[in-house]
Amino acid sequence: MILVCGEALIDLFVTRPGRSEMSVRAVAGGSPFNVAIGLARLGVRTAFLSGISHDHFGAFLADRLACEGVDDDFLVRTDRPSTISIVATTDDGQPNYAFHGEGAADRSLGLADLPGTLPNDIQALTFGSYSMAVEPVGTTFAALARREHGRRVISVDANVRPTVVGDMQSWAVAAERFYRTATIIKASDEDVRVAWSGRLSIADAAAYWLKCGARLVVVTEGAKGATAFSAAGSVSVSGRSVVVRDTVGAGDTFHAALLAQLAKTGRLHPDAIAALDLSAIRELLAYGTAAAAITVSRDGADLPTAADIDASTEPSTEPCHA
Repeated sequence: MILVCGEALIDLFVTRPGRSEMSVRAVAGGSPFNVAIGLARLGVRTAFLSGISHDHFGAFLADRLACEGVDDDFLVRTDRPSTISIVATTDDGQPNYAFHGEGAADRSLGLADLPGTLPNDIQALTFGSYSMAVEPVGTTFAALARREHGRRVISVDANVRPTVVGDMQSWAVAAERFYRTATIIKASDEDVRVAWSGRLSIADAAAYWLKCGARLVVVTEGAKGATAFSAAGSVSVSGRSVVVRDTVGAGDTFHAALLAQLAKTGRLHPDAIAALDLSAIRELLAYGTAAAAITVSRDGADLPTAADIDASTEPSTEPCHA
């Protein structure tokens, strides 16, 4: 089992207002929330640790997890409100975001909310996005990561969110707590650019994370593909050619697929990850890239199943023509 730790929120997509009202579409979201669903769809037993409100939005989030088969034993239900991210479109068609999360359920977890002992069948924990940096949940999750470091795989998605946290120096200090415990660090090229204001290359950032103690660092680059770094060296795979509908959930899909393949091949253990050769790492990257390509070809964060990925990677049966 994999325990996904992090935020769950509601994205409210707002249309242009009329004279007296506007239409709103509510969608379940949050990067860790997506990862949990992605893992479950890929056939991996998954649980989710987060604060979930008793309000209508919280009930919607909890029901969505249940419908996807995600274990709810670690949900902490609270009377605090659900986090709301409002997405509106400006007159020139650009998205405009407003974030309402202060005092919300998913950032309210304290040390007392942590499970005292994790079941032995939990092989890995994942952390990522703004729940690593906002308080008190950031400190709470950092304590859990430190406690389980060395016992289980710790997978961290840098997933930098400056619009939520604001001060990038504070983000860097908060994220460092997780980097020091990580077995795997996954990031995008944009995360690297934002985190270091363009001062570090992808290779330099990966070297830094490996020095922090990570056994495997993976950096995705959208359509260009992905590159992994480890003690064995570095290896890259190209992106897949698809018609992109939108990129929401692509990084979460890649993260889920990477962990799912490690679990299914019996390598979801710190020592096994450290021992991966470049050929095995290339296969992991190819699987993650195939999964992400499916998500970007769909509307929203609609993550694929294992059957979807298998179908997308099957050799063509079309005859060849000279």
